[in-house]
Amino acid sequence: MAEEVKFLAFDLGAESGRGVIGFFDGTRLRLEEVHRFPNGPVRAGDTLYWDVLRLFSEIRQGLGQAVARSGRDLAGVGIDTWGVDFGLLGRDDRLLGNPRHYRDHGNDGILEEAFAVVPREQIFERTGIQFLQFNTLFQLLALRRMGSPLLDVAQTLLFMPDLLNFWLTGVKVSEFSIASTSQMLDPRQRRWATDLLEAFGLPTHILTEILAPGSAIGPLRSDIAAECGCHGLTVFAPAEHDTGSAVVAVPATDADSAYISSGTWSLMGIELPEPRISEATRNANFTNEGGACGTIRLLKNIMGLWLVQSCRRVWARQGQEYDYSELTEQAAAAPSFGPVLEPDDVSFLAPDDMTAAIDAFCRRTGQTPPQGIGATVRCCLESLALKYRWVLEQLEAFRGQQITTIHIVGGGTQNRLLCQLTADATGRPVVAGPVEATAIGNILMQAMGRGHIRSLDEARQVVRNSCPLQTYEPAAHRDAWDAAYARYLELRAATGNAQT
Repeated sequence: MAEEVKFLAFDLGAESGRGVIGFFDGTRLRLEEVHRFPNGPVRAGDTLYWDVLRLFSEIRQGLGQAVARSGRDLAGVGIDTWGVDFGLLGRDDRLLGNPRHYRDHGNDGILEEAFAVVPREQIFERTGIQFLQFNTLFQLLALRRMGSPLLDVAQTLLFMPDLLNFWLTGVKVSEFSIASTSQMLDPRQRRWATDLLEAFGLPTHILTEILAPGSAIGPLRSDIAAECGCHGLTVFAPAEHDTGSAVVAVPATDADSAYISSGTWSLMGIELPEPRISEATRNANFTNEGGACGTIRLLKNIMGLWLVQSCRRVWARQGQEYDYSELTEQAAAAPSFGPVLEPDDVSFLAPDDMTAAIDAFCRRTGQTPPQGIGATVRCCLESLALKYRWVLEQLEAFRGQQITTIHIVGGGTQNRLLCQLTADATGRPVVAGPVEATAIGNILMQAMGRGHIRSLDEARQVVRNSCPLQTYEPAAHRDAWDAAYARYLELRAATGNAQT
């Protein structure tokens, strides 16, 4: 391919969104950001929402900027977002209220109520998904518990990227990877688990056709095409779940590696041809999510850099403004192996004050809380690295084979301290990069939809051709890490976090 083909990716995360043009020459990919905008929850009364109408406005603005920059010859556009959250449409296809944010406290306590109706074992057998109170299934049950009238009048459920795509194209579909996060999909049959929804008394008519990653959804609506000057532009469904797109861009060369998509959440797992649904994966609370090209992502959702992000917001409210590089420098200078956290303890999901939640967790577990900003950040990062070691051991047990390398992709690759701590804690080399994995994976799946790339192996070769990678070797002496890991395992057992 002599001439560059241009694709536009919109990557929406929990803190920000951006539009990125990918210039692909058949061998290498280069990126240019054309639009960036903030994202975050909006609290109204007691409910936490997403401002989805503003997000759609930002996408329209980004489309216009991308068309102006690309010379009006974009080959496609695709959107990826976080998982589980959704909008409901009524009979006239209008949105029935703003989508709720997955950290909304309206979901609290819903798991136990759900298990009283359908046992935990049965739900996992049908869906293979990790139990988190904000999974779409449980959000719907929480709506029913609240007495919300929305489910009585809803005609269509669309996940966040599919809702935005509907407004762009007028086509209502659900892409496979984003649908798989819902805990309403049968990963063996790759179709909706309608019997499970019926057992809960939830409507099934609101579910739409499922599209494979890389599929064309349709052209832009004529009014949007006229506004942006891009008639004939095709909207593609990449792996619409941001982790699904990020995993496409993991530059692995063999099957003996694990990945961590590192950002607000850390998603750590392996790629398989079929779901792994067993008592062992259920007891370890792992998840089988849809991936590109028919793959399944067997992984664990881990709280991730949310811990540090939330602490940073607390310190900012107190008048102490630090960027992430400054926080990491303070953590690097702090003493090693202080208190240990279980990153996925429920108290860290949505606290008003993360620093207070960390202090309370330490006191509850008989540990002295970290003293000072650097020590707090180091405590978070070391605890994440220890959690990664635990997840790695579970993945190796599921595979019956050692994992030799860990690939870290996404924004967390810029935290060199966390990358090195991960190598040291796990005793495995860590290959970090690319930073822009989600946007890259989004673009590569559009290129696959256009026929410019034929396989995941080809896509990953493009990543290796295009992106600098950095390798972190584990420390030679591991006694201190082994002792810290033993403390972490004791902590998990003592706090009842055996399934987090």
